[in-house]
Amino acid sequence: MEQDHPASLIPGAAYQMSACLSDLTTAGTARTGHTDPADYAGLAAAGTRNPSNVPGLQVDGYFPDGSTSNTEHGWNHDAQFVLRLPDRWNGGLVVTGAPGNRRQYSLDSTISDWVLAQGYAFAATDKGNTGAAFFADGRRPGDAIAEWNRRLTQLTVASKAATARYYGHRVRRTLVTGISNGGYLTRWQLENHPELYDGGVDWEGTLWRADANMFTYLPTALREYPRVAAGDPAAHDAMLAAGFAPGSDFLWPYHDQVYWDLTQRIYRAEFDPGFSPGDPAGSPFCASGSPHCDADYDYASRPAAVHRAVARIALTGRIGKPLISLQGTLDTLLPIRTDGDVYARMVRGAPFRYYRIAGGTHTDGLYDTYPDRLRPILPCYRAALAAMGAWLSGSATPPPGGTVPRGSDVVNSCSL
Repeated sequence: MEQDHPASLIPGAAYQMSACLSDLTTAGTARTGHTDPADYAGLAAAGTRNPSNVPGLQVDGYFPDGSTSNTEHGWNHDAQFVLRLPDRWNGGLVVTGAPGNRRQYSLDSTISDWVLAQGYAFAATDKGNTGAAFFADGRRPGDAIAEWNRRLTQLTVASKAATARYYGHRVRRTLVTGISNGGYLTRWQLENHPELYDGGVDWEGTLWRADANMFTYLPTALREYPRVAAGDPAAHDAMLAAGFAPGSDFLWPYHDQVYWDLTQRIYRAEFDPGFSPGDPAGSPFCASGSPHCDADYDYASRPAAVHRAVARIALTGRIGKPLISLQGTLDTLLPIRTDGDVYARMVRGAPFRYYRIAGGTHTDGLYDTYPDRLRPILPCYRAALAAMGAWLSGSATPPPGGTVPRGSDVVNSCSL
């Protein structure tokens, strides 16, 4: 039965709606309309096996916000969230923010299903803005991404209070986690609000630093890949020099068409809209040499204000709670040499483990296209979540970080 609650379980919410469900996992919610499969399409390998039959309460709603990019439920309201409370609760809570520019249900099949079956409550936010025009939210450069961090903090505080109220005693363990942009959020939360969490697991997190970020390698891909496709060996060498992994060449055509151009333009528009006057997001697939073309974007030479905008949301590596970080060696959107490896060198403070997943790439959905060359990271991510739980309870210490080789059962097993 579904009920509207203008101000009930979730403190601070402008609107919330709850439903008692026989199954909180995607096996049930996809049938009852309590998730949106389009949100998580393309993130998991087709052979992924998920648990099901986890009854409990689902709460959907939104916090006060003035932007309207999220159309879920017909609300046309951002800062939407989902909170799931299983009947059999283990005392823990897992919170996350959407990867990419997706919405609050985007991690249902990769994270929510599994943690609910382990007994955790689960909460996710849309980060306060969604879609390819997310950069339009806010008054000054960097505001949209700064809101991501604020919204995850807001959801964590509210979800901890709501979960304690629902079950009648405080949350005993809170984990923060996420994929891609959600991995960035995980790092930022443990650096800036460690008091809210017991630990975190970061999967393919985006690295933001004022002096090193996606703007230092994506323009190279936009400029050089057309020459690679034409057979220019010097252009190929330039791609490798920018950080793209040797042996990842088979993934370059897909990323050229789907990821590199869009990602460079819309994130550059977030921090440097003045680069392309009149159209902050620039010209799609423009040729090098064209006016205001992102293929020629030179972050190092851009005004100091651009670098200050990035610095507002940058990572420091000073984490305050234990963190496990995972990244695929064949990540071709966030190359491991420019992202995961760099952040691992930055980390200091709390205990930390970094696992390089051999044969993994940015999204597990590509495994089905290249099953002989790639391996899904999801099994390793689930192993990392279990390892974090054991680490926090004192029952087992995770093995030292390093490269995790491909196993014989690459879809459903991972040994850290």
